[in-house]
Amino acid sequence: MSYELKLMQMKKLLKKTTDSPIEEEKAVKASAPSYEGNWLAAGLTKTENLHGIVYERTVLYDNNYKHGDVLLSKLNAAVNMWENFGEEHPLSPNNFKKLVFFDTETTGLKGAGTLIFLLGFIEQIGMSFKLTQYVLPGPDHEPAFLYASKLWEIEKTLVTYNGKSFDVPMLETRWTMNRKVLPPLLKHEQIDLLHGSRRIWKDEIGAFKLTKIEEEKLGFYRDGDIPGHLAPIIYQDAVKNGRAEVLMKVLTHNEWDILSLVALYIRSTELLLGRTELETATTHTNIGKWFADLKNYSRSRHIFENVIEEYGTDHPITHFHFGFIMKRDQMYEKAVFSFEIAAGKLSGRQRIIALEELAKLSEHRLKNLDLALMFTKKARGYISTDTNLTMKFRTRSEFEFKKREIRIFRKLFPGETQ
Repeated sequence: MSYELKLMQMKKLLKKTTDSPIEEEKAVKASAPSYEGNWLAAGLTKTENLHGIVYERTVLYDNNYKHGDVLLSKLNAAVNMWENFGEEHPLSPNNFKKLVFFDTETTGLKGAGTLIFLLGFIEQIGMSFKLTQYVLPGPDHEPAFLYASKLWEIEKTLVTYNGKSFDVPMLETRWTMNRKVLPPLLKHEQIDLLHGSRRIWKDEIGAFKLTKIEEEKLGFYRDGDIPGHLAPIIYQDAVKNGRAEVLMKVLTHNEWDILSLVALYIRSTELLLGRTELETATTHTNIGKWFADLKNYSRSRHIFENVIEEYGTDHPITHFHFGFIMKRDQMYEKAVFSFEIAAGKLSGRQRIIALEELAKLSEHRLKNLDLALMFTKKARGYISTDTNLTMKFRTRSEFEFKKREIRIFRKLFPGETQ
């Protein structure tokens, strides 16, 4: 056979292979599962869309519903606080996008075969709150399941707990796997309360599991909850054997998770922006540090001043951070006062940094070279003896303080060598 004939045959084959996927991309609705009756009897509702079947559960909470110690109705006040605040913050909502609290349950933590089998949402509707949960009947129904979420319809602000790292990326992966039959997933704004909780309660809560925060900060204790790691096993059993009674406990677990997101968002907002009583010096110092990192120095200063007024010199870490605010505001004597408290009562890296700031201020702002030399020598002594310092920090600090000491000595004694 000639080369030309072979080429013509290859072109015909190529045309066939490019034409065939068009027919394969047509969505085929999966039929209802054999266990549908059991799921409906357990309390789920069947709905259908253009992609097939999905089961859902809806719960309404009135305005007086309380989750732990927190009234859900306080959400309006929290949103108004952010609107009046008028500045960007990781927890501030977009007033033009609906605030929706969102959580998922999955069949695993990673891997191409991992499915989302439960999508849960809570949103405020008028004077009440509505929980909607969508349950996946099985892998064949995934397009209908994802489509039912309406996350392709209107851009929202999704409030999650570790959602930026897990829930939303997982959702994007599953959407991509079904992209040929689903409309594009919209780019929703996100507020991740795990990040906020770590900033607010650093050094106060050992582990940032949501259940831990519920008990310590929201006053909510779960009674009869299932361990989260059992949720995938329970779901797989419900799909395989049709048993939905225990599956409903997974839905309750998810319901509590999302209610806690609402309560946690309210509580976090009150601590950040409200005029609440001091929770602890550590909490409010963390909040002041967060605002300082966001360059909102006036609010940061106000928070630190309140802590110092309440606790005096008993909370040196507050003085450590307040010293930088005072230095920035060119209130050098107040900065020195705070850094001296920090240097005298802290240890490790923060003590060395406080002494470094004292040496800088004494040399360049107060023009007191003797004091600058004293702080420098004191820092070098701690660097050589403090076992809490890393080798990298120790080496760098020793080099910098040695240079500083030589420079100050030359200023004090011109023409002499050390």
